[in-house]
Amino acid sequence: MNKRALSATAGAAVAAVLAATSAATAAGSVLTTGSAGGPAVAVGDVVAASLSSGTTAKIATTSGGSTGITCNASGFSATVTGNPAAPGTATETLNSHTLSSCTTNIFGATGVQSITVNNLPYTTSVTSGGSLTVSAGSTGPIQTTLKINTVLGVTTCVYRATGLTASPSNTDNSLTFTNQLFTKASGPGTCPANGYFSAKYGPVQDITQGGAAVFVN
Repeated sequence: MNKRALSATAGAAVAAVLAATSAATAAGSVLTTGSAGGPAVAVGDVVAASLSSGTTAKIATTSGGSTGITCNASGFSATVTGNPAAPGTATETLNSHTLSSCTTNIFGATGVQSITVNNLPYTTSVTSGGSLTVSAGSTGPIQTTLKINTVLGVTTCVYRATGLTASPSNTDNSLTFTNQLFTKASGPGTCPANGYFSAKYGPVQDITQGGAAVFVN
């Protein structure tokens, strides 16, 4: 092969590599910070959020109902375990989910002593196009234990879910759960049969990167 042909071949190879690199950069990752298509959220980064300003977390006894439990404080924290190029599915480990400052208007209840999310960590998947799924981890099912104060003492109600879904939004970097069904696993008859969880969290931030807003691509 002559020098001119060799040079042309090498030039074509370099151009192909540059084109592939450019395409990968343009595609971006599923989770980015600062903007859609911005820098990728790194594997190992911690992402977290509290309730969006002016909102509450609710556990209703019926879907969309007004009877149940309302919490003025709630938040979650997760570690990113995978963040491929978009379109794709990013993965996280949900390490913490808390609910506090709660009140109730369930008949016979006088207050809420505590709400504990059990069997953490859970597995979270975030898919391009705006879908988040929470699945049980290796320690057991998605489960929440409610301790409710009554005039007769404290009633313990345990609820489980087969899975949870939420909708991310890049408009305000929020994550919204709507009427996610939990069914009673144990507890006396005074415990409602079901709980429907709704909450809006945001902005979701990459704590490892100084609190930069997280986008889904």
